[in-house]
Amino acid sequence: MHEEAIIALSTIGIVAIICQWFAWWVKLPAIVFLLLAGIVLGPLTNTLDPEALFGDLLFPMVSLSVAVILFEGSLTLKFEEIRGLRKVVRNMLTLGVAITWAAIAIGTHYIVGFAWDLSILFGALMVVTGPTVIVPILRTVRPNSTISNILRWEGIVIDPLGAILAVLVFEVILSIQLQGHASFEHTLLIFGQTLLIGSVIGAVPAYLFGLVLRKHFLPEYLHNVATLTVVFAVFALSNHLSEESGLLAVTVMGIWLANMKSVPVDDILNFKESLSILLISGLFILLAARLDFSQFAALGWSALGLFLFIQLIARPLKVALSTLGSDLSWQERFMVSWIGPRGIVAAAVTALFALRLQEHGVENAELLVPLAFTIIIGTVVLQGTTAKFLAQLLGVAEPEDNGFLIIGANPVSRMVAHALNDNNFNTLVTDSSWTNVKAARMEGLKTYYGNAVSEHADRHLDLIGLGHLLALAPQKEYNALAGQRYRAEFGSNRVYFLSSEIEKEKQHQDQKSRTAVSHDHHVLFSTDTTFSKLASLISQGAKTKQTYISASFSYEDYRKQYGKRAIPLFAFNEKRQLRFFTTTLAFVPSSGWTIIALVKEETEKTS
Repeated sequence: MHEEAIIALSTIGIVAIICQWFAWWVKLPAIVFLLLAGIVLGPLTNTLDPEALFGDLLFPMVSLSVAVILFEGSLTLKFEEIRGLRKVVRNMLTLGVAITWAAIAIGTHYIVGFAWDLSILFGALMVVTGPTVIVPILRTVRPNSTISNILRWEGIVIDPLGAILAVLVFEVILSIQLQGHASFEHTLLIFGQTLLIGSVIGAVPAYLFGLVLRKHFLPEYLHNVATLTVVFAVFALSNHLSEESGLLAVTVMGIWLANMKSVPVDDILNFKESLSILLISGLFILLAARLDFSQFAALGWSALGLFLFIQLIARPLKVALSTLGSDLSWQERFMVSWIGPRGIVAAAVTALFALRLQEHGVENAELLVPLAFTIIIGTVVLQGTTAKFLAQLLGVAEPEDNGFLIIGANPVSRMVAHALNDNNFNTLVTDSSWTNVKAARMEGLKTYYGNAVSEHADRHLDLIGLGHLLALAPQKEYNALAGQRYRAEFGSNRVYFLSSEIEKEKQHQDQKSRTAVSHDHHVLFSTDTTFSKLASLISQGAKTKQTYISASFSYEDYRKQYGKRAIPLFAFNEKRQLRFFTTTLAFVPSSGWTIIALVKEETEKTS
């Protein structure tokens, strides 16, 4: 028995990694393939039986996993990101929730045929929009920052609210089942108690733990484990005091820590992100493996009808009323209304309440899970495959060729970034050296502190508006790795490298040593322009200078005037077309182009 459990757990892990990798390769949300894998392992082949594998521990494990996922997501929510959008976000999380709840409840009753009590419960369960699927969709779609921030905040904060609403409806259903009626006062008391306990139990430990981190009372090697332990404790205590308030507590805790000044959460985020990927992958496979195809057959076409109702009526109605009076364009409103996928919290909480209702003999309770998975699969597949096209069609997708992701925040990188910024081309410089990043920030550059090829960067490096990579780090291996990572994101023709060899004999390198930087044939500037040469020139006072090429002053004239004192970096014309000088693509700027070059000042001859 133990050997079978080990094989099953190993199989889940291997399948999860394959699904995540394939999703990254085809640029679709991983949930699609995780769900398909769970269905294949479960109802199709009967290879995986979650109940037999975990027994009574299945749903406690699911609950703790969801708590970690929500905490990790809430750690990324900073109030400064939604300046000017707070009213819209607030409306989406209050008025919008009520509208969605009512609309889905009505749709479930009249389209699927559920009784009103079960329809209202399902409406509460489906108000959520999963952060675990919204983030991958946003990464693929690349909408503008307004759309991205609204959807990310909504997706993370709304999950615990949906769980609380589901608890309230569940309590009402049980009261009717046991007593024949529901008390309004009792329901209101439960609602207030859940909000109060969840908020207090989340905020107080967050503040105290934040002080511990800020004052360095805890060694760094214990930060991740201690945070995870505190999250579990907060979730368990809050749930013990008020049922299902734990999700609200861990969300409040994450938001509090994220917005608390001088609290180091980057390393915690790195750890939690890796853990969340593992948990999300495993949970979707396990929950999908519990599905019963006969229940889908019992629902028939009504499930598809409800999905279309939610996608085409309930969601647009919520967004339309929540954004009244805002500065959002109709195109932005349309995209926000189109993207609202359901994710792991909807699946997990629905499975939990369906099981409890079945124990109390509520009619059609067993159909809640297949109906929820119909909505989850439908929203993810439809939105994940169409949102990018719609965003580009409506003009709310950031232009992919406008900005530059620069690897390194060293003096060479900062020089190139300033040259681009001064001519209205956006840049984002990245570095894992705090000294370099601090210097870049002091110079007014937009920065990302961390490894650009890490899991943290995968989830939090904002690529909106960036379409090119300039690998300008002194380590050629790091440049090559970054090029491989972002070639799939930007296209190989938009990835550029800078040689990091100290020697100025690149043309004499053997093929083996050149492979790391030249596999895409986009090596910047000239064959003898190395990182060390540029760094040396900058330290000697070389400055960037721009020169306009005209009919009376050609590029040949330019080269004659400056000679070897100038290293041309890039050129652009009136149409905002930009070309970097490279060693392999011959480029001769014609009239109308402006050249940006690093120029060493002439030294005065001594007599």
